[in-house]
Amino acid sequence: MNKKQNKKNTEQGFSLIEILVVLLIIGLLTTMVAINVLPSQDKARVDKAKADIAILGSALEMYRLDRFRYPNTQEGLRFLINPQSNDYSNSRNQAYIKKLPQDPWGNDYIYLSPGDHGEYDLYSMGADGQRGGELLNKDIVNWDDQLE
Repeated sequence: MNKKQNKKNTEQGFSLIEILVVLLIIGLLTTMVAINVLPSQDKARVDKAKADIAILGSALEMYRLDRFRYPNTQEGLRFLINPQSNDYSNSRNQAYIKKLPQDPWGNDYIYLSPGDHGEYDLYSMGADGQRGGELLNKDIVNWDDQLE
């Protein structure tokens, strides 16, 4: 009976080595997932900024069609939410967009009209919030083919 009790006591639980092996495997799997997921998150932020600029560009075009001009830099993008009806009597007085988005890094989109590259410039300064840059810090702009 004594052998039965000893055998029962030694078979309970996991050894320290077994627990460490399991933790090592979980750590390796977590690292592999993080390496594959984090770049996707950065790409999603850039894609969101491009989509926001395209949406704001469409709203600016609707504004121009109704009012025969783009809002100037002082009026800014806020005129897409709260247009002033004193420009033209036939202008509609409803919003062209429900709310102004911020870029995925928490900054406001920059709008200039007249722009340096067209009738208006609309852009985000990327992850670093400064002009220029490369990779994630690259400016996302409306005046070249990067929105496609």
